Amino acid sequence: LATPLIFASLGGMLSERSGIINIALEGLMLVGALFAAVGTLASHSPWVGLFCGSLAAVALAALYGLFVIRLRANQIVAGTAINLLAMGLTPFVCKLLYDVTGSTPAVPLEERFQSAPLYLSWVFVALCMVAMSSTRAGLRLSFAGEHPQALDAAGIRVNRVRWFAVLLSGALAGIGGAALSIFLSSSFSRNMTAGRGFMALAALIFGKWKPLPTACACLLFGFAAAV
Repeated sequence: LATPLIFASLGGMLSERSGIINIALEGLMLVGALFAAVGTLASHSPWVGLFCGSLAAVALAALYGLFVIRLRANQIVAGTAINLLAMGLTPFVCKLLYDVTGSTPAVPLEERFQSAPLYLSWVFVALCMVAMSSTRAGLRLSFAGEHPQALDAAGIRVNRVRWFAVLLSGALAGIGGAALSIFLSSSFSRNMTAGRGFMALAALIFGKWKPLPTACACLLFGFAAAV
């Protein structure tokens, strides 16, 4: 149960480290969940579904990035708008594809993930720990949020770093949504994220914007949900 939260919170961490508060995680997860189910139903492969869900969330994250990075809109307002857009867009796409607004057809058991997203989530936790503490990219990401003027003085474009972080945040949130629809469930259902994007943000704050403590906070929330 913690798996979708881990993916989304890691995405939120990367975005917030760059100076962009990603309130849109809920909407990104919702779109990822829908298109993961659609991709899996069309290809009969959960990996293709995972890619489709991640790609759809990246596209929505690009729209969010356009407003908050390029047009400098208020991040909270823009994130809320993206969430509302996703809430309306997903049943509309379901209606177009399957002539229903409630859910997609069920994905057969053999075409769903059995345990791969669970292990993959902890691989991403380890990668984020290494990247944030030991790589030049991680250092640039932190400077983009904390000392953007220093990054500019070094000849590195702050907005380029922020674009990368927001799009990667979308990809991870999309994978979190895919884990909901083709790992923990057998199909996409309307508003199936049920606030998990905001729970991921809470875990991120609880974990002080660090990968491992954030993942442990997600485990706590998952444990509470299981109980």
